[in-house]
Parts: sequence; structure tokens; C-alpha cells
Amino acid sequence: MAHGAIPSPAAADLRQEDLGELFAAFNEATSRLHGAHEALRAEVARLQGELREANEQLERSRRLAALGEMAAGIAHEVRNPLGGIRLYARMLVQDLADRPEEQRVAEKIVAAVRGLDAVVGDVLNFAREMRVQPVPASARALLEGAAEEVLAEDLGSAGEPIRVVLHADEGLAVECDEQLVHRALVNVVRNAVQAMRSAGAAPAGGHTLSLGAAAAGDGESVTLTVRDTGPGVPPEAMERIFNPFFTTRATGTGLGLAIVHRIVDAHGGSIRVRNAEGGGAEVDLSLPRRARPAGNDRSRAEGPRVQVRVGAVSAQRGRVREEAA
Repeated sequence: MAHGAIPSPAAADLRQEDLGELFAAFNEATSRLHGAHEALRAEVARLQGELREANEQLERSRRLAALGEMAAGIAHEVRNPLGGIRLYARMLVQDLADRPEEQRVAEKIVAAVRGLDAVVGDVLNFAREMRVQPVPASARALLEGAAEEVLAEDLGSAGEPIRVVLHADEGLAVECDEQLVHRALVNVVRNAVQAMRSAGAAPAGGHTLSLGAAAAGDGESVTLTVRDTGPGVPPEAMERIFNPFFTTRATGTGLGLAIVHRIVDAHGGSIRVRNAEGGGAEVDLSLPRRARPAGNDRSRAEGPRVQVRVGAVSAQRGRVREEAA
């Protein structure tokens, strides 16, 4: 084209088409960048929330560790004179064999001392450093053993037997300290039983205790689940359910779930409590499938990974039987 010539209409149309494509590509790139920016903001918000929750859990665990050490010191100081009181009270019961009324009063002293000794024992168990001795254990056997122990305690209770449903593969195993995990499961199942027994009228078909075990999708952990049909955890108890000495019942030390908290943490696991859909509570104990390297009790320094939402604990009595999933 000669210098100063007017562009032809075809050339002008071509430039307009190119410009339109350029604007379209620019708009598409801008849209993608905006979407990536929003996704990044959401991910940052999620990570900040997780960090905030982890810091709160760490601080809470440190407070619990300090409280546990203080309580252990007090418990040791109380246990020694308590032993003397128990001894003299028993001697008094024997000396009052010919005076039944006075003897009954002395027997009440013995019973009260026995109750105090149980409280001291719970405090020491909570404060004791936990050394995990992992061995391969059947997840199904752990659930069955805990249920059988609690149901044996519940045999004399009033009310209809509680139906037990167990879902767990025979071959599912987890490396853990069997005695510690058994104690943790017994505490959870016992709380479940007591909650269902105190719930009043049972739902249609009676109360049900559901026990389950399942491996995580990545195969790195095993979750042991205890679910009941009780009243659930009251909203005001949501954030306090694992606090030492906190209980919603008229009796008990309030240390059962605090001990569960420490046992799960000693294994490097996590615990979640929530109210289940349709009523009742569901407690999930998630444990690493392979034991972590031996070391000190992490709960004294770092604290557990705990996810507390809402939960209740209930339970049941009867034979443990399995239903197809």
C-alpha cells in the first residue's frame, strides 16, 4: 500500500475481528484470574480457621496439663490420710459389732471414704504420664470388649435392654496400646449407657447403641465410632465436655472423657463429638493405623487434636450382635 493511502474495508474488518478476539481472550483470562483469586482467598480463610482452632486447642491442652499436675499433687496429699481414715473406720465397724445402729454410721464412713478414694484414683489416672505400648489389635475386638464390660455393669438396671449393633470387619486392625484404648472406649460407652438410661422414655423400638470401625480413605487411620439414641449433649456443654471435673450428672468425677482425651492424644489421634442426626450423640476416636515412634506423652506439651462440636453419650445393655451394613 502506498504511503498515505486509505486502508481498504477488508483490512479494517480484519483488524476489528482481531481486536474482538483479543478482548475475548483478555476477558477470559481476567475471569480465570478472578476465580483463582477467590479460591485462594477461601483457602487462606480455611487455613486461618484451622490455625486458630489448633492454637486454641494447644492453649487449652496446656491449661489442662497444668491443672492435671496440680490435681495430682493434691490427690497424693489426700490419699495418705485417707488411707488412715479408712483403716480406723473399718476397725470401728468391727468394734461396734454389738451396737448395730452405731455400726451402720461407721459403715457410712467407710463407704464415703471408698468414694473419695475412687475420685483420687481418677485424678491420678488423668494426671499420670501415658506411655503407649502399641501392638496390633483388632478394632472389632476392642469395641466388643468395651461393650461387654459396660453391659455387664448395666445388667441390674431398670428398663428395657438396649439393643447393640456392631459394624466392624474382622480383619481391620490398628496398632495401639490395647489397655489404654480399652479404657477409653469403656469410658465412652459407659457415658453412653448412663445417658440413655437417664433419658426417660425410650424411642420407638427401644434404645440402640451402635458401634463401628472403619479405615480412612487413605488407609492411614482407623475410626472407632460409638453412637447412641440418648438426649445428646446440651448446647452449653459443647465446649466443656472434655474439661476435667465437668459433668452434667449428679454423680461422678467428670474425669471420664478427660482421660479419653489424653489417651487418644497419646496415640497421636483425634476425637470428635457431635449430636447425631435423628437424636443421640456420636463419638469418633480416630487413631493412626500405624503406631508413631515412641516418645514422651505429647499431651503434656502439645495437646490433642480435638474436634468438639456437639455430642451426647449414651449406651445400652444386652448382647452385642452384628447387623449387615
